[in-house]
Amino acid sequence: MSRPSPAYHATALLSQPLKWLYRLDARGKENLPGSGFVLAANHVSSFDPWPLALPIYPRWLRFMAKSELFWWPLGAFIRAAGAFKVRRGQADREAIQRAVELVQEGEIVVMFPEGTRQRKGLRKKHEWRPRTGAARIAWDAHAPIVPAAIKGTDRLALLGPLRVAYGKPIEPTEDAQATTDRVMDEIYRLYETL
Repeated sequence: MSRPSPAYHATALLSQPLKWLYRLDARGKENLPGSGFVLAANHVSSFDPWPLALPIYPRWLRFMAKSELFWWPLGAFIRAAGAFKVRRGQADREAIQRAVELVQEGEIVVMFPEGTRQRKGLRKKHEWRPRTGAARIAWDAHAPIVPAAIKGTDRLALLGPLRVAYGKPIEPTEDAQATTDRVMDEIYRLYETL
């Protein structure tokens, strides 16, 4: 298992006061396995990774990030924050294999099965619908999926509270769509508890 980068540590430490400012409430941390797994969450804001990661620091969350974000200097920062490239809109076997390897090495790989943010002010070419990538990665890595729900990242400017809930691990099956449906049902159920 790799260690978080200095930039990841620095971001986490500098973010500690923001946990109180945003009244970050995280439930279900006891559900997180000690070894590698896929963490699947809803997606409403580009800031969603932040409240997912803060409650379980110093564990390092690894993220797939769209390849368009990897321009200098942003690319260097998001790499240091644990991200790796994925080419959206195509079967990026390299990114999927990297995710599987990370999980097998004991890392936590974060996936947003919805594929893109649900609410947006601008029209995007990628429409919202759950994708089976998280289920496929978990199956290939022989690891569980932990569903998670995030609420409040779309109201950061208003200093609204941040809420996170981590659910119980779900064992993937060979039927990626059935596993995805089960995970999404649990994400939505957790969201309603926040």
